[in-house]
Amino acid sequence: MKQFITQSEDMTMELAVQIAEQLEANDVLTLDGDLGAGKTTFTKGLAKGLGVKRTVNSPTYTIVKQYRGRLPLFHMDVYRLEDSDEDIGFDDFFDADGVTVIEWSQFIEDFLPNQRLAIYIEKRGEQERCVTLTPYGERFNRLCEEFE
Repeated sequence: MKQFITQSEDMTMELAVQIAEQLEANDVLTLDGDLGAGKTTFTKGLAKGLGVKRTVNSPTYTIVKQYRGRLPLFHMDVYRLEDSDEDIGFDDFFDADGVTVIEWSQFIEDFLPNQRLAIYIEKRGEQERCVTLTPYGERFNRLCEEFE
């Protein structure tokens, strides 16, 4: 597990850009934290790091949005699936040679792959955030070890 303190949205996005540069096809990242913690801001940084040119915003009402970059980015917001055991074909995204980012992942815990990078963002003030990276699986253990 690694923790980073960011002091602004720009710093949070830059951290995400640096992580994105290390991502590979079929990587899955879960992104959790309270409402307003900066999950979508973090995803915007991931998109930037993957070379996505389109504006990224939360897919709250569509559940998933897809963006093109160095690797496809599948951005899911599964908040609306709370108390649902419906599988909307998550594996189709996880195995689609892109990067999948899942906001509010605790609501689909049973469907998550064993290998993933869990990211938790804690709001500590108006701008300050604590970003915790928890690796699951050897690939993400290595990524976290190499990441500074």
